[in-house]
Amino acid sequence: MIITFDTQADKFDSDYERNKFFRKLHGWNQVVPSGGKRYEYRRHGILDEVPHIKVADSAFIVAMEHMKRMETFFNEWHEKVHCEMMKIMMDPEQMRKLLARE
Repeated sequence: MIITFDTQADKFDSDYERNKFFRKLHGWNQVVPSGGKRYEYRRHGILDEVPHIKVADSAFIVAMEHMKRMETFFNEWHEKVHCEMMKIMMDPEQMRKLLARE
């Protein structure tokens, strides 16, 4: 399945809320300075747990077996994010080329 999405900036209450969407989707790195040192922690998003191929900034491919989880995530944001999911067929060579770009 290919998933494309478009955030509707005017629907978000704030930049913080929009960033919250992207952090829940992609995850983020938290940097904590303490005692003269710098600690970095990975905060996982759904795409850290779901195997995917990034096609563009707002498009990625996931296996059918992960679609329910992705649908659930995007349904939580349906008022602020327009999402389309389309079934696609890829032969092994196409998949190999896409994976090589990662």
